[in-house]
Amino acid sequence: MRPAPTDTEAWNAYLAEGNARQARKRVSADVILRDPAGRVLTVNPTYKEGWDLPGGMAEANEPPDMAAVRELREELGLEITIHRLLVVDWVAPHGPWDDQIAFIFDAGILPTDLVVKVRPHDDELSDAAFLPAQEAADRLRIRQRNRLNAAVRAISDGRTRYLRDGVEAW
Repeated sequence: MRPAPTDTEAWNAYLAEGNARQARKRVSADVILRDPAGRVLTVNPTYKEGWDLPGGMAEANEPPDMAAVRELREELGLEITIHRLLVVDWVAPHGPWDDQIAFIFDAGILPTDLVVKVRPHDDELSDAAFLPAQEAADRLRIRQRNRLNAAVRAISDGRTRYLRDGVEAW
């Protein structure tokens, strides 16, 4: 039996029980960070094959934009500012993983004096490089490549993209 909302303790317990049955989504938060020449920062993770965009997984109850800021601070020693949302991609379950929501944010252009200092700051990355967008895309796995290409279009035309498993939904 559903309690009355006026019974605060019982109502909150009822809502908590419903919350516990709700689906949980994994959330990733990456950024497009460019140098003054327009090249895109890419990173080489040590824990998986292939290159990636900088960023990572959000922690429990962490906003995606703040997860991206935290990940760049931890992995590259960079303090960035998120300018806007570029891409949201719903990733279907695959392998051992449940579905995921992947965000890509625009972190703008890093000044030249900082570009030359970009290097991994922890053991999760072996390398970092600014590359022309097409060369960066060629290094990424297909899902990331599709997100990068959508993000580049979003930067160009100012329209946020929504993807379903790497394919623009509309």
